[in-house]
Amino acid sequence: MGPIALLVLTLAAILFSAGGILVSKFLVRGSVNAQKGQPYECGIPTEGSPWNQFNVGYYLFALLFLIFDVELIFVYPWAVVVKKVGIMALVEIAIFFFILFTGFLYAHKKGALKWM
Repeated sequence: MGPIALLVLTLAAILFSAGGILVSKFLVRGSVNAQKGQPYECGIPTEGSPWNQFNVGYYLFALLFLIFDVELIFVYPWAVVVKKVGIMALVEIAIFFFILFTGFLYAHKKGALKWM
């Protein structure tokens, strides 16, 4: 696959996206009313300002979940080639898990895993 194929693929993606947006602009009728402009959450009418501040702990917990979840994706390619590589693969995954576990201990020590 050369650079021409990449260029064609990029151009097709741009045209497909722009085409979808243009078709929706011409074919879909929109309406404007006050109810559409209100914030919506689970069908319950909102009370107060929708610009509430959330505790940063929720974001830290979510980021830690993503970090550890994405790191585990690297285990699959290792499992595929572990028989071919041999003992070196075992040493490398042990180092990988040690670094991962060290990060987990650091997050636990800092209190990032406490849920309120």
